[in-house]
Amino acid sequence: METKRDSTQKMLTLSEALNTAVKQGYTVDFKFTSGSLTTPERHHYKATDISISNFFRFEGYSDPQDNAILYLIETSDGKKGTLIDAYGAYSDATLATFIKTVEDIHKK
Repeated sequence: METKRDSTQKMLTLSEALNTAVKQGYTVDFKFTSGSLTTPERHHYKATDISISNFFRFEGYSDPQDNAILYLIETSDGKKGTLIDAYGAYSDATLATFIKTVEDIHKK
């Protein structure tokens, strides 16, 4: 039986993408505070200390507040983790500015 292929892929939900990232070793839960990324252990990272290996945007079906972006982040000292922000009008402006200064950003 022949399977028909099309150019669309099933888009994962935010929780599915986060679970997949954790399985790939992105286990640190980064937060953005005071102009840097922090870990639960209180390590701080500047934009020059990180690379974004991939990112995913999610849009809610009916509510613009449901828009989110998931970043997969690797640090210069070998930590791998995730960072979630709102996407669009509700995003954190200071985080968006920080992300724009990250030189090593990839989209797979």
